[in-house]
Amino acid sequence: MPTEDEASAASSQHRKPRPSPTNVGNHKLKPQTLMLGYGFDPELSEGSLKPPIFLTSTFAFETAAAGKRFFEGVTGRRPGGAEGLIYSRFNGPNQEILEDRLAVWEDADDALAFSSGMSAIATLLLTFVQPGDVVVHSGPLYAATETLIAKILGRFGVSWLDFPSGATREEIDDVIVRAKAKGRVSLIYLESPANPTNQLVDVEAVAAARDAAFGANERPPIAIDNTFLGPLWAKPLADGADLSVYSLTKYIGGHSDLVAGGLVGDKNLINQVRMIRNTIGTICDPNTAWMLLRSLETLELRMERAGENARKVCEFLRDHPKVEKIGYLGFLEEGTRQADIYRRHCTGPGSTFSLYLKGGEKEAFAFLDALQIANLAVSLGGTETLASAPAAMTHLSVPEERKKALDITPNLVRISIGVEDADDLIADFANALNAV
Repeated sequence: MPTEDEASAASSQHRKPRPSPTNVGNHKLKPQTLMLGYGFDPELSEGSLKPPIFLTSTFAFETAAAGKRFFEGVTGRRPGGAEGLIYSRFNGPNQEILEDRLAVWEDADDALAFSSGMSAIATLLLTFVQPGDVVVHSGPLYAATETLIAKILGRFGVSWLDFPSGATREEIDDVIVRAKAKGRVSLIYLESPANPTNQLVDVEAVAAARDAAFGANERPPIAIDNTFLGPLWAKPLADGADLSVYSLTKYIGGHSDLVAGGLVGDKNLINQVRMIRNTIGTICDPNTAWMLLRSLETLELRMERAGENARKVCEFLRDHPKVEKIGYLGFLEEGTRQADIYRRHCTGPGSTFSLYLKGGEKEAFAFLDALQIANLAVSLGGTETLASAPAAMTHLSVPEERKKALDITPNLVRISIGVEDADDLIADFANALNAV
């Protein structure tokens, strides 16, 4: 006999969505295929082929008992999370379908969608970091992330220690030892490739160092900003990370028309973050979630085209007499540590790279001002090519000494290649270099 709770739940819920197929016989379906329908049951939306946009702030319960049960799940009184739709600060059909599809790319347990990449990072930090704790992170990080850790959390007694992106296992071990001496290490936060230098972090070495330094019950989670290469060219959960963080604004959104963030990874950790997100309301809105569902359908196509364009453009730029050096992952010197990390962690060099011109800010600005196809704008991963000067723009707030130590110099131009014709882009860059 079913219990009273089970009978109440069964009689008060709409039919759950039919499970989406993930296999055909013994053949496992690829993420690109799953992006076209996974997690959505058309019969629950009048047969609509695509998910409608559910523009509602709240959802009606069939019975009071159902409402109670849903709230028991969302508040943690009952394990398993919300069993139904409650309120758009907690969940919604568009957000839940989006989260199901985000998890597919890295074969993750679960995922969460946020109103921006920084709201994802902030909610993550608020979940795991307490006053007096120590955060260990790689460097450099996106400037807003560094500000959040150092200045905002610093107001609550949180301190940090970092290691350079390309650090060896021994260097990582040393930083963790020094961090443990300062207090409880509650989070290890990585960014790979680093913004804007394109330096890779050895995630496997970080995971090994973490596991060696902490007992099973005290290990801090490893979270990594996977925006630059993921989810197509890097899957850090397979290398030892617990959580992957995304600015969905970038490649996953891909059209420079939305702002959102994502988190994928271990279900137990995701559920802890979900509780904080439910409280402070950093979930993305249904319209943005719907737009991201559209974008996910072409994610692989767009990234592959942009990646091929970037290879051709970088081959042209590499030998240009006005270029000092280029930070493109396709040009890593065999036998170097960065090449070793790339071989183990990445399946492609991406389409965002760092270009160091001969000279300084004057030359960088002259180049940027002369571009006619590429757009002078921050951000990356859109269908259009974007170029900016990190030292003077996105990383302006980083102290000068730290910028110098991290190779964020005035002559650095960050370029994100789009899906235009590669020959047209090369002509644009060649013309702009003539102005330097």
